[in-house]
Amino acid sequence: MKTKAVGRLIVSVAVFLFAFLLIVAGCGGEKGLTIKSGVLMMGSDTTYPPFENMEGGKAVGFDVDLATEIARRMGLKLEVVPTAWDGIIPGLKTGKFDILMSAMTITPERAKEINFSDPYIDSDQSICVKKGSPIKDENDLKGKVVGVQLDTTGQFTAEKMEGLKEISKFDTILLAFEALEQGKIDAIINDYPVNAYMSKIRGKTEVVKKIKTNEKYGIGVKKGNEELLKKINEALKEIKADGTYDRIYRKWFGQPS
Repeated sequence: MKTKAVGRLIVSVAVFLFAFLLIVAGCGGEKGLTIKSGVLMMGSDTTYPPFENMEGGKAVGFDVDLATEIARRMGLKLEVVPTAWDGIIPGLKTGKFDILMSAMTITPERAKEINFSDPYIDSDQSICVKKGSPIKDENDLKGKVVGVQLDTTGQFTAEKMEGLKEISKFDTILLAFEALEQGKIDAIINDYPVNAYMSKIRGKTEVVKKIKTNEKYGIGVKKGNEELLKKINEALKEIKADGTYDRIYRKWFGQPS
């Protein structure tokens, strides 16, 4: 009897553990809302102010505030997972986090790998130079060294320009600005909101030309996770409708969206 009872106990424990593992796996599956219960994990390259950067060990920025509000309306708490730009899409695809939000432009190439939410902000490219530079537009960049962040739409824009001496690629936009201020490069081509913000807070550079590209940022979600994508779009729509979006926008950009 004792042997049979122990056997039944072992079988019961095994069944329980199997069921538990199925539940845990379901949390990170294509239909699940979050990998970790009660938490929306967001992968972000936190070197891109004012959208996301680290201050005192904490992630801050426009994207962080917007994502925090989206998570709250979904009944979740946001957790930012700092991730290098070149690893951010792979990280989402392998389940290291639930969403990707990192000032990422929606492009056909990226949309083949991940799904995007409805656009949440417009952006264009721009030319940023050191104050006092004779460079005023694209024509003045001929024969010059232009800095970009690696694998961004700033790089893609620069690669379409003719006559550049060199395109210098940096892992982060902060490194590009340091190089510009030190005279190692002649200009930066990068998203307009970021170039404008960085020039304002650092005081050594200025935006001389805005390049219209009609870019829009989106929140990345793993392919197949339609339920999560739907919840994000619903929250984003509510945030825009009730004025919360404009409040967050003014906090970081100082003007109505």
